[in-house]
Amino acid sequence: MEMKTKVTELLGIRYPIIQGGLAYLAYSRLAAAVSEAGGLGQITAMSLDSPESLKEEIKKTKEMTSSPFGVNFAIGQHGRPFEHMVEAAVEEKVPVISMTGGNPSGIFDLLKGIEVKKLVLVASTRQAAKAEQLGADAVMVVGQEGGGHIGKDDVSTMVLIPQVADAVSIPVIASGGIGDGRGLMAALALGAEGVEMGTRFIATRECEHAHPVYKEALVHGTETGTVVIKRKLGAPARAISNSWTDLILQEEEKAAGYEEIKDLISGKRNKEYIYDGNSNEGFGWAGQIMGRIQDVPSVEDLFSRILSEAGHIKERWGAAIK
Repeated sequence: MEMKTKVTELLGIRYPIIQGGLAYLAYSRLAAAVSEAGGLGQITAMSLDSPESLKEEIKKTKEMTSSPFGVNFAIGQHGRPFEHMVEAAVEEKVPVISMTGGNPSGIFDLLKGIEVKKLVLVASTRQAAKAEQLGADAVMVVGQEGGGHIGKDDVSTMVLIPQVADAVSIPVIASGGIGDGRGLMAALALGAEGVEMGTRFIATRECEHAHPVYKEALVHGTETGTVVIKRKLGAPARAISNSWTDLILQEEEKAAGYEEIKDLISGKRNKEYIYDGNSNEGFGWAGQIMGRIQDVPSVEDLFSRILSEAGHIKERWGAAIK
């Protein structure tokens, strides 16, 4: 199945499918596999400890694919400097930079005059309009079904995508609750030009840093098996429900601020689960699409399945709509 949208043209990819930033998980092997399959793979920059480490991941990715890929900057990690990391990505001539989790204006300042495509994750029409004003080439719009950090307004992907598509002139990429051909075609029908998937790509063979316990939880979990944490901190985020998220929510109910619960929600606790599989000592991000995940295929097989399903839907639409 061939697909041509404003997103495929913008990014130079075959299919309008983008892999999410995936903190601590999105490295060269996964990014290269997604790009080789025809989508846009991404490396997570702020999970790496230095510009040199980022350059090394970029070089590894280039060795595995000649197709475009991106570098994602999660810029809301409590003030950690990102300037040198952005400079590293620019020096390596990465064609796409995406920004999530905070105010992207600082990165836009660093990218002035540089030939790179800029994508911004947003969760509202207001944020989308601001990203367009700053100079974003496209916005990735996440509904409340998504995993990791989501919007504060609890607006679903189904409602949010057409709202944003009507509010901006740049391409819209749908995110949140998408993991198969049905989600891809639904997003296009809502006015999006492509999709971003995070949780679905964790449950693939090439996401080699994700512990089998994490992947098994995604395969066996249901659409009701996630919970939103950090809501009282003003940064709601969706994770797999377990004993650790129960503890986080209990502490939030005590009206504890960031300082009181920062250990519970730290990157260390995230890695305790996603790297070591210890669900009693940490947590893992996941969206409600978890309920639709039933296996751990290769990225290539996942793309084949998505495109086949999308093709069948296209045929059904053609037969049903005269």
